[in-house]
Order: sequence, then C-alpha cells, then structure tokens
Amino acid sequence: MTQKHTTPDGLVIVDKPSGFTSHDVVAKMRGIARTRRVGHAGTLDPMATGVLVLGVEKATKLLGHLALTEKEYLGTIRLGQNTLTDDAEGEITSSTDASKVTRDAIDAGIAELTGDIMQVPSKVSAIKIKGVRSYKRAREGEEFEIPARPVTVSSFDVYDVRDAVADDGTAVLDLVVSVVCSSGTYIRALARDLGAGLGVGGHLTALRRTRVGPYKLDTARTLDQHQQELTVMPMAEAAAAAFPRWDVDARRAKLLTNGVRLEMPESYAGSGPVAVFDPEGRFLALVEEQRGKAKSLAVFA
Repeated sequence: MTQKHTTPDGLVIVDKPSGFTSHDVVAKMRGIARTRRVGHAGTLDPMATGVLVLGVEKATKLLGHLALTEKEYLGTIRLGQNTLTDDAEGEITSSTDASKVTRDAIDAGIAELTGDIMQVPSKVSAIKIKGVRSYKRAREGEEFEIPARPVTVSSFDVYDVRDAVADDGTAVLDLVVSVVCSSGTYIRALARDLGAGLGVGGHLTALRRTRVGPYKLDTARTLDQHQQELTVMPMAEAAAAAFPRWDVDARRAKLLTNGVRLEMPESYAGSGPVAVFDPEGRFLALVEEQRGKAKSLAVFA
C-alpha cells in the first residue's frame, strides 16, 4: 500500500525569478508541493524578482489577510524615456534628453511622491475596470481611464544616479532607488510619475521585492531550492510574525473553536486581524475585534 503524501499547512516564501508571472509560480509550486491548494498573497510583475508569499493547504485562508501589508523594493528608474507599460517590457513611446536634470530636482520630485498620495495604476495592470482586467482593455486598444487610488509611500530613497545612453542614443539617467509602500502601490507608476513631473518621462527597468510584511528576502528560496527541499513556514510561526498575538486559556480556546464570540481585551481594538493561540502554542484562529467581541475571520483548529 502506498503512503499518502501530505503537505504541511503553512507559507512558502519564494524568490521569484524574472519572466514568471505570480500564477506561473503558483502552478510550479502545485507540482512541487503535490497539492492543488496553493495561492499567493499579492502579485509581482513578470519582470520583477524577489519575495512572493505563497500559502499551501490550510494557509491559503491566511492569504487574503496577509495581502494588506507593507512591501519593500529595490529598483532602477530610467529618466528620459516613457514606455507603453511604464516598465522595460513595453515599447518606448517617447525619448527626451535627461542629462540636465539635477539631483535637487529629482529629490523634489521624489518628495512629491512620498507619503499618502493618489496614484493612477499603470494601464497594463491587473486592476479590474467594470469587471475586465485593465491590461486586456489596453491590449485591445480601448480608450479608458483608471481612477486614482490612495496609497502610502513610507519612504522613497535614491541610492545612486548614473549617466547612461539609451539604445536610441538618448542621454538618460538611471536612478537606483528603494521604496517602502502600502500594498497596491505600483512602483512602475512611481517611475512614470517621477519622469512626468521632471518633464523627461520615466520608466522602471529593474525591480526586486525585498520584503512583504514581516517576510524578508533572507527567508526566501528559489523554485529550484524548493524543488530539492520544500521549505514550509508553519502556520503558527507565520501568524505570529504577521499579526498581533492573543494567548487564551484552555476554556476560552474551546469556546472560540465552538463558535462562541469571546470578549476581547481593549488593547486589540482597531488593530485589525489578531492571531489567537491556545496554552500549547497552537494557532487557533484569526479574529477581529468588533464591539468588544472577537469576530472570527478564519478558524484553523
């Protein structure tokens, strides 16, 4: 009799390769983990590399709550050229000499794009407009507008400014930048808007995500490494890293898993999802404070 393969519940932190869509990575992980129950917590553009958080088995129920977390990126912005997609994947639509752009002007432009801002996502994005993905409308040549959305750019720093010459001979500037931002922020839209503000155009030429919430690049492994040895972060560890922790006694643990809405300490009011643990350190559920009571978001016990 063959032994049934069981994949542990938990998160898999992948260092996504360039050229793969997030869906490609999910499909690959289904083969590696030998389960259909795999999902991801927020997409990463095909051109980009770095941290992609996947959930396997029961941990897929965590993913919707993990998506609304802070992200951190390292990237390169080219000033002097616009592209159809706001990144290096699209064809160049305009070129302007950027050699006279000063560092002071760059810093002022970046300051305008830091903090709580309204951002219009790239037209070649996965945003749905009246139920249809924006990139599908763009590919079909449709004329349409995407409404601006509120996003938070906590920090936007320039590490280096390099003079370069584009393939068409245009004098351009390549900026090496780091960005810490809220989920839903498009780094290529920051590149586009910085270039627009400076009057020379801009697009993203490289992007690496170094952090998603508490999950950093140093815990990520490539698909090949996961193929050799699948590394799954246990549910309890993943939840403790991502959410405020509430330890309950055995009586409350039993009541909670039976669907009783427990009273929550005032300290959790307005803190969003909270991870509940029993006295043995088992992760029981994600709850949210609502009128002083624990409203269940997902039960794992």
